[in-house]
Amino acid sequence: MKFGEHLRNVLIKNYSFYYIAYDELKHQLKSNLKSNDFKWTNEYEEEFLAALEQELDKVYSFTKVKNTEVNRRIKESEKFVHEVVDALQNEQNTNQPQEQDFEDLESELSDIIADVHDLAKFTRLNYTGFQKILKKHDKTTKFTLRPIFQVRLNAKPFYKDNYDNLIVKLSKLYDLVRTRGNPVKGDASAGGSQQNFVRQTTKYWVHPDNITELKLVILKHLPVLVFNADKEFEPEDSAITSIYFDNKNMDLYYGRLRKDEGAEAIRLRWYGGMKSDQIFVERKTHREDWTGEKSVKARFVVKEKKVNDFLKGKWTASQAFEKMRKDGKKSSKEIDNLERLAKEVQYRVIKDKMRPVVRSFYNRTAFQLPGDARVRISLDTELSMVREDNFDGHDRTNGNWRRTDIGVDYPFSQLPEKDICRFPYAVLEVKLQTQLGQEPPIWVKDLVTSHLVEAVPKFSKFIHGGASLLPDYVNLLPFWLPQMDVDIRKPKIQEFGINRQNQQRAKSSSSGGELDEEELLVNDEFSPSYGAVHFSNDVNPLEEDLDEFTPLLLPSSYASRDSDSPVMNFFADVYGKLLHYFNDDRSFTVKPGTNFNLNETFANKIPKGKKIAIPIRIEPKVYFATERTYLHWLSIGMILGATAMALLNYGRKSSVTASIGFFISALFVLSYSTYTYVWRVLMIREKKPVDYADKFGPNIICALIAAATFTTFVFKFFES
Repeated sequence: MKFGEHLRNVLIKNYSFYYIAYDELKHQLKSNLKSNDFKWTNEYEEEFLAALEQELDKVYSFTKVKNTEVNRRIKESEKFVHEVVDALQNEQNTNQPQEQDFEDLESELSDIIADVHDLAKFTRLNYTGFQKILKKHDKTTKFTLRPIFQVRLNAKPFYKDNYDNLIVKLSKLYDLVRTRGNPVKGDASAGGSQQNFVRQTTKYWVHPDNITELKLVILKHLPVLVFNADKEFEPEDSAITSIYFDNKNMDLYYGRLRKDEGAEAIRLRWYGGMKSDQIFVERKTHREDWTGEKSVKARFVVKEKKVNDFLKGKWTASQAFEKMRKDGKKSSKEIDNLERLAKEVQYRVIKDKMRPVVRSFYNRTAFQLPGDARVRISLDTELSMVREDNFDGHDRTNGNWRRTDIGVDYPFSQLPEKDICRFPYAVLEVKLQTQLGQEPPIWVKDLVTSHLVEAVPKFSKFIHGGASLLPDYVNLLPFWLPQMDVDIRKPKIQEFGINRQNQQRAKSSSSGGELDEEELLVNDEFSPSYGAVHFSNDVNPLEEDLDEFTPLLLPSSYASRDSDSPVMNFFADVYGKLLHYFNDDRSFTVKPGTNFNLNETFANKIPKGKKIAIPIRIEPKVYFATERTYLHWLSIGMILGATAMALLNYGRKSSVTASIGFFISALFVLSYSTYTYVWRVLMIREKKPVDYADKFGPNIICALIAAATFTTFVFKFFES
């Protein structure tokens, strides 16, 4: 879909007069070129630049006014919320707030949340519009305007407004109203003081267009986690930086990528800016499920000035915890565990000659009830990976444990492009701690299945940074890397997201809870996906036929076809049952008129000499199942061999001839099963994603037994 059409379809009606006049600007380009034999002049350039400047002034002024309005509404709501909460907590007050007061406040805050969402959407669409029209201008006129006008955009940066501060304020207010003045209290670190913690974590990618809406959706259910509620929020407070260690062989990278049992990741992490004195030394250890243990992250704190000496072994683990033992703030058992961890990390770094390799930086917004880790959601934005290694002869850290030429100054424009990977999406992590058999909250299920996120199992910042920045030192790549240029956006699900309450009420009252024909078409959009790959139709449901919204891949279910001929229906039904029996209902045909090629893969995007690592979990019972299958085949081979021997020793002349068939069958079963067993064990041991199903052997053995039995009857018949 072209951007002009997309803009018309998704613009907010109340803001429609303040959007960039994209179609008019495009028409100005085309008409001027056409009127002058497709030659662009300086006069046309001045006219176009003046029109662009006028559009920028319009968008910038409107954004400034709306920002002021939203901030004013938040300030007024904050005053009303505190008045109602204070009145509720004052038992001597005879005029106690009613439930309706809280409902009105919640409605007002929801409306402000919708305003923030609309404003963020407005600014992003307009910025995209300016980039698109500048690109079209430079391409069609051969005049270079884009880098020049970018200076004007930077002078009026309507698109650089950070809504995190507003989101934090709205979160506090909404939490007060939702809990009726009794927000959950507890340790704000919410488990951060624990040294070992285990969570069930799933990861998702979020397109930049959906980041603000996603935050606003989550804060309606979970408050933004603030470690120091008394301190005014600053952008630097959300910054998290990690330095990952490895050696030149990238041993830790390969172990984490293949999910080897006991694979480790060693990193040094700090929160906030470069002046942070507390450095967390962390070790993540992967455990397979069959071990009965869970993957765990353990960490301890080292002062920044001691990090270099600790990594070189000049400052021992015993010295690191000497003061802690004297203070007596922790039990001796806890200190012993921390000291053991420190010794193991220090020994591993020195023994395997590990050094800083990759840095990850991002700004994190965490949503969680204080002191309650059952549901924790974090969203990492502005994610960047930076090289810290010296593998190419250039020591980027200059002997230090981290490079000092950058801090938290995203987008790190001072770095050469070969040293940085700016990740195009935000990363959402949903961490659940639920009891056995307990289901996660319904709103979490709705969130992770919505159009706002794209599931990417086992995504790792360290692995992505290693694969993107160090291609000369790794030959095994993560499965998501070749899919990075695929658009992960999906059609909007109308029932999910930020909607104004009055709009929802109007919709429900007009339709009586049922969807009319047009609404049904809108909600029947189909976008099947796997990983980050999408197949979708960019069509307007109100303009196109319903046929255009059928799935791109149609099951070849002949059994469901209907025609006027009973004979055709009968054969279609029989053929459909045959397909279901032999293909397990996994046969697909391409929808007519579709340019999609089922055989197209990402193989052409994989660099030469590289391989894709597919996460495969191997448990001991897989080996036992393989052995059981092999023993079953051997038992069949022994039976066939015994049958051949019986016919040979005790049968007549015809039986002796027929025994040859059973002997050949037995020999095939024994040799084929041995070969298959050895092959399967080797593939399982190497965790290769091959087809383990045996489609050849069972059919052949059945055919051989049938042939041998038939031969026996034939010879018996002629003998008599």
